[in-house]
Amino acid sequence: MKRLILAAAVSAALAGCAADTQTSRLPAGVKLIESSVEQSQGISIPYKKYQLANGLTVVLHEDKSDPLVHVDVTYHVGSAREVPGKSGFAHLFEHMMFQGSQNVADEEHFKIVTEAGGSLNGTTNSDRTNYFETVPSNQLEKMLWLESDRMGYFLPALTAQKFEIQRETVKNERAQRVDNRPYGRMNERFSEAFYPKGHPYSWPVIGWPEDLERADVDDVRAFFSRWYGPNNATLTIGGNFDEAQTLAWVNKYFGDIPRGPEVKDMPRTPVTLDKTRYISMEDAVHLPLIRIGFPTVYARHQDEAALDLLSSILGGGQTSLMYKNLVKDGYAVQAGVSHPCQELSCQMSIYALANPAKGGSLADIEKRINESIAEFETRGVTDEDLQKAKVQFEADTIFGLQSVRGKVSKLAYNQTFFDNPDIIAEDLKRYSSVTKADVMRVFNEYIKGKPAVVMSVVPKGQTQLIAHADNFTPQRQTPVVTDDTVKVADAAVSSFDRSVRPSATDAPVMTVPALWRGELANGIEVMGTESDETPTVELLVYLNGGHALEPVSKAGLASLTAAMMNESSAKRSSEELTQALEMLGSQVSFGASGNQSYIKLSALTDKLPQTMAILQEKLFEPGFTEADFERLKQQQLQGLQHQLNEPDYLARTAFAKLMYGADNAKGVSAEGTLETVSGLTLDDVKAFYEEQYRAGNAQIVVVSNLKEEEILPQLAPLAKWQGKATPEPASRPLPKLEGGTIYILDKPGAAQSVIMIGKRALPFDATGDYFKADLMNYPLGGAFNSRINLNLREDKGYTYGARTFFNGDKDSGTFVAYANVRSDVTDKSLVEFIRELEQYRTQGITGDELAFMRSSVSQSKALDYETPYQKAGFIRSIQHYQLSPDYTTEQAKIIDSISKAELDKLAAEQLDINDMVMLVVGDKASIEPGLKALGYPVKVIQ
Repeated sequence: MKRLILAAAVSAALAGCAADTQTSRLPAGVKLIESSVEQSQGISIPYKKYQLANGLTVVLHEDKSDPLVHVDVTYHVGSAREVPGKSGFAHLFEHMMFQGSQNVADEEHFKIVTEAGGSLNGTTNSDRTNYFETVPSNQLEKMLWLESDRMGYFLPALTAQKFEIQRETVKNERAQRVDNRPYGRMNERFSEAFYPKGHPYSWPVIGWPEDLERADVDDVRAFFSRWYGPNNATLTIGGNFDEAQTLAWVNKYFGDIPRGPEVKDMPRTPVTLDKTRYISMEDAVHLPLIRIGFPTVYARHQDEAALDLLSSILGGGQTSLMYKNLVKDGYAVQAGVSHPCQELSCQMSIYALANPAKGGSLADIEKRINESIAEFETRGVTDEDLQKAKVQFEADTIFGLQSVRGKVSKLAYNQTFFDNPDIIAEDLKRYSSVTKADVMRVFNEYIKGKPAVVMSVVPKGQTQLIAHADNFTPQRQTPVVTDDTVKVADAAVSSFDRSVRPSATDAPVMTVPALWRGELANGIEVMGTESDETPTVELLVYLNGGHALEPVSKAGLASLTAAMMNESSAKRSSEELTQALEMLGSQVSFGASGNQSYIKLSALTDKLPQTMAILQEKLFEPGFTEADFERLKQQQLQGLQHQLNEPDYLARTAFAKLMYGADNAKGVSAEGTLETVSGLTLDDVKAFYEEQYRAGNAQIVVVSNLKEEEILPQLAPLAKWQGKATPEPASRPLPKLEGGTIYILDKPGAAQSVIMIGKRALPFDATGDYFKADLMNYPLGGAFNSRINLNLREDKGYTYGARTFFNGDKDSGTFVAYANVRSDVTDKSLVEFIRELEQYRTQGITGDELAFMRSSVSQSKALDYETPYQKAGFIRSIQHYQLSPDYTTEQAKIIDSISKAELDKLAAEQLDINDMVMLVVGDKASIEPGLKALGYPVKVIQ
């Protein structure tokens, strides 16, 4: 990514003769609208904005620092453009846009991008739909061909069969993300009560199930014709490209597409409530939840910034009133306030998860929330509140611009909704100009004494916990029969042969980051690299141990200890430390995982000394108070109880137990169990701190815009750290796997089944059989267009996604095949998994798949080192596994030379279903008969 441009103003400017000169060199039909001006102060994203004759807006941002480009096409249409009775169309259509076009075959879109070494996706929200790809820079023309083909030539390839498959895929997505997830239906129920009947935000983006059933392929044609014209789209390109050539390609591929129907902005009608509306819902949850929403304004309204600051004071972390009054005293496990804004409407959103150990009454929680709101009126706004908001916004903005994708997304969003690609300077001014009086004014205007929607979500059968009896029943508007006069668009007439896929030039030459190695005075190894793209520092301290260091009987201790390190020190309270970090725009956090504990520091470079002082205080002088311990232990216990309702959590923990056994750290969750965490004491935490947080266990990775000789002296606070490395615990015997056995874990009433098939496999290595097995797996289940995903998702419509992967660490590894599938096709899905594994094991990789793997994996390396965290991850791999700095060169040779015979041998060795266990988490009553009929041994586990 290019170094962050500092510019005092980003207002669009046409520079007289210079602009005229530029315009004279543009392709016919392309007009320069504006160009940003670079100056010496402030933060901005330089860009140029063009428009084609058909109305397509084009925004270009050049960034020569990495050999990649990010392409984004945003259409100004989301679920808000739908009509009652046809909800979910915008999102369903997003799926359809990946199913091929006139010159791109069915299931080929993902293959083309992936084979080019790229990544891609699409997203839909209430206000817009976007499609995006990040690819090596030599693949830009191909991406423009792809995006233009589905913009102008989609309808000729649309079939009823494709529509039916994607409708099933969306239904699977809804089942996985909404129906089969705790609190999954909360948002749609809340929106029905919050917005007036028929309001564009009153239905869910994913749609009501009955509306999805009602849709047909003609509805899709009409939706495309109405909303997917070039004049309703913004094409944004960022990265390493030649501007003149790119404009020529854009005009070539998009210029022939005819203008679509005109699209007007929707009215921003204020949301009003006549009284406070109480609604409630029972769900398969453990923690009672209350959600409160107050209607406010809309995105970029003059009061938005003040309302954002108000939300931060009320519930924005450990320095907020809600944290102090609800979480700190243990009445809530979590609580927060935010002010999310959309194009048409914003809301002040308050939530709290009640602590069952304190009774779990949502009426009590609502009372405490209201008392906190009243307390704000007495407390008012401090100078620190205003300064913190300014610092946080500026820091968040800078960190958000560390990738080309981040910058392109910002440009696309701002152009789509505000007709101005770069409004960062304006936003910074908005937030820095907020006064105390502004915050009090919006509090009085939108919150104090105003009606709200109050929703209670309680465990099934515990309606006594709701905040208040329901006094409102949402009314869903009946389907609207429209006299749709939109003419179904004809395919554009192309001035050239679009069936010829553009070729790519030679792949860009990738160079890995230049690394340096240093050592602190106490012997701690430091590895780093210089990254001058943003004035930031990313520092990570890794401590070997983590969950693996704790006894199985005390599982969860490493996580609880890390949580305690995030709290008070011996000198300052949690709130005081958090306030100090927020005033710097910095973050310091402690965490733990399977084989390590870690410390993460993020700071603006000029704030590093002050941030290091806070890290030093938290690391060397932890407070370890009884109050913090009891609160965090309760939070960890309640979190574990909550996760017992999560199908994926049940599957992960049961699978680990099958692989490694209940007496092995790898067989037990790093978060612990209800039994192990219940037995932990503050003395356990203190003892683990002494064992884990030693200099001998530590290694450091740092990525910043400072040179080695500049950054190392600033790490001096860590040079006084003492303590020898802690010996690793002895490994325990592993259980014998009963290969070919199906295990059922019952989740009564589950809408989907989680399938995990696997075995113990290869430990990690960077250039040996583990790496080669990963290459072998890529066409089987590692890519979107892999055999297994295309079969179960695209061909059968059984799942939202299916994959296979190898996962290894230093001393062990696993192979896993995984999917969430519709409950009614659990047995059929398992049959397809087995068939695909067996066929690949016996027949091996095809020549086309081998070529695809080589092209995709090798070219994707251009995307690996862009952001500071990507660079840090690369360095950590070298450090943790003691790899040669040029191991990627050896990997490239293997990718280029590995033979079909070697890959087939690995498939034959690793993919025998008789070596694997098959775990299914789902509704036992409905899935067991079908699974037993498959002929494998079936066991039910707890």
